[in-house]
Amino acid sequence: MSRIAAILPAAGLGTRMGADKPKQFLELEGAPIVLHTLRRISSCPLITEIYVATRADEVAWLEERVRGEKFPQAVRVVKGGDTRQASVGNALREVPQDAELVLVHDAVRPFVTREQIERVIAEARRCRAAILGIPAMDTVKEVKRASLPEDVALITGTIPRERVVLAQTPQVFDAALFREAFASAEQDGITASDEAGLIERLRHDVHVVLGSERNIKITRPADMDLARFYLELERRGA
Repeated sequence: MSRIAAILPAAGLGTRMGADKPKQFLELEGAPIVLHTLRRISSCPLITEIYVATRADEVAWLEERVRGEKFPQAVRVVKGGDTRQASVGNALREVPQDAELVLVHDAVRPFVTREQIERVIAEARRCRAAILGIPAMDTVKEVKRASLPEDVALITGTIPRERVVLAQTPQVFDAALFREAFASAEQDGITASDEAGLIERLRHDVHVVLGSERNIKITRPADMDLARFYLELERRGA
């Protein structure tokens, strides 16, 4: 059986949530969001091991919560970094060299499905780099903000919607390619907003597998209400 390692970066502060704790540790139905997410990732039998990168002062607490879950895969909690990229990099260093693929998933996307995980893994096996994404439904404008008030921008162009997708996770990559992309970014002092951006720097194709609008990233207070709604739908089998 090939090894597929999953990495969950969970070291962010979540300042946009405006809560007294990082968003990944806010509770839904009596469990932190990160545990809901881990349950989804662990539901995929293709994944052989999971690494959660969190802040140093949260490692012991999260290790205890993970032990209580009895996940089918080994789950290791590792110290994260000051940025998402640093956290993923720290976890990547723990991934065995014989791993075939590395999957990265946001700790605050607790509604990803096993079927979505398996589809993006299958595509990554075919092309070495694949992510989930959904088409943009709104009109997308390119803007600049120079010499304007903070809450005002000047439109410089309209980007055709058929050329735009909204990136989601999981993002899955050939392990050797992923390590090469991280090493290149570190050497050049580059920070990308997602892992696919690091692969793109190598001029390697990244394929997009259709995701779902329900695969939300919990970022703002209103997202918690939506998450509770989705949990209720799932209880009803919807």
